[in-house]
Amino acid sequence: MLDDTHLRTQLIDTLTRDGWITTPAIETAMRTVDRHLFLPDVSAQEAYEDMNVPTKTGPDGECLSSASAPHIVAMMLEQLQPTPGMRVLEIGAGTGYNATLLTQLGAHVTTIDIDPDAVAHTRKSLERAGIEDVTLVEGDGGNGFAEGAPYDAIVVTAGAWDLPPAWIDQLAQGGLLVVPLRLRGTTRCVAFQRHGQTLVSHSVRLCGFIPMRGTEDGESDIDLGSKVTLRVDDDQDITPAALATVLDQPRHLTWSGVEIAVEPITGIWGRLAAHEPGTCRIAAEDTAVRTGRANPPIPMLSPAIVEGASLAYLAHRPLEPGRSELGTYAHGPNAQALADRLVAHIRAWGADRQEHLHITATKRDTAPSNHPTSPGRLVSKHHVDLVVDHP
Repeated sequence: MLDDTHLRTQLIDTLTRDGWITTPAIETAMRTVDRHLFLPDVSAQEAYEDMNVPTKTGPDGECLSSASAPHIVAMMLEQLQPTPGMRVLEIGAGTGYNATLLTQLGAHVTTIDIDPDAVAHTRKSLERAGIEDVTLVEGDGGNGFAEGAPYDAIVVTAGAWDLPPAWIDQLAQGGLLVVPLRLRGTTRCVAFQRHGQTLVSHSVRLCGFIPMRGTEDGESDIDLGSKVTLRVDDDQDITPAALATVLDQPRHLTWSGVEIAVEPITGIWGRLAAHEPGTCRIAAEDTAVRTGRANPPIPMLSPAIVEGASLAYLAHRPLEPGRSELGTYAHGPNAQALADRLVAHIRAWGADRQEHLHITATKRDTAPSNHPTSPGRLVSKHHVDLVVDHP
């Protein structure tokens, strides 16, 4: 059986080969810090697999907190690019592993968590690893930690639907906020830089995180019947009454001519978020898929667009082993027009296959004259207005 050192070496070799780690200092830190010390309840083999590890579950088995997969940890560090002397506030202590990596890279770290169990776990892990210079705080990360502000960087390690004012107020001018931001049913890890009261993205990467606790969000689910739901945001003009029988309407099927192999198609979602006001997420449980009620390509996590009483969402069909074609299913009075728009976005993505999202965020209490004038789709959160652009 391989020992801890060999397992860690194999993991970091893989992350480097696959492009998750590109900065030598980050590679050195991840080769140096022992992840297994922060996950004492799993085997070393599990600690050095590239997967998230649940650290707390609820009574119903729901995962309440976890240690992020190492490739996600590396991705966020690459977005942040920590430098010696940088003052970092981490929202979500996790296990203490990320705080230790930041410390290894020369940052001065304050980490805060709302969950006393997570704080206790982190304290023991830091002691086990011999780390003494991390400031550990129990509290609501949505309020930041004013005592240590301003920070050169704030890193959020849970999925956030909104950007609380404290995160902007406590961030130094020119500082970075790295946050997994939920947007139209999907999540992107955005590295924002502060310019006045506006945050401007310079890096946007696909990710998935457990939702942040202790903060109010603005998402809701619309039940379409037979185990099919839509996840929508409260700034959207999408109503349950208008969609109550949408899946009972005739289904229009349109193929795009865009073929895919085994590759992510989430770039379509980003393009939709920037161009279609009714972009949302459709989820169909197994029974709905088996009965043909709804057939999205990723049953519980696929993009859709809604307009009035009409709905369109992605479809796919196998062509040959390892390849399939993308298209769209559409229902409702405006089904064909909505399908044609979705197919046009699929074809635009098919010509590039990359996501080029650019996002700005401005506090909603900021004077209108100070809001950015960049083109894009306005997405209103409770505390900030986002402008989402996809050239």
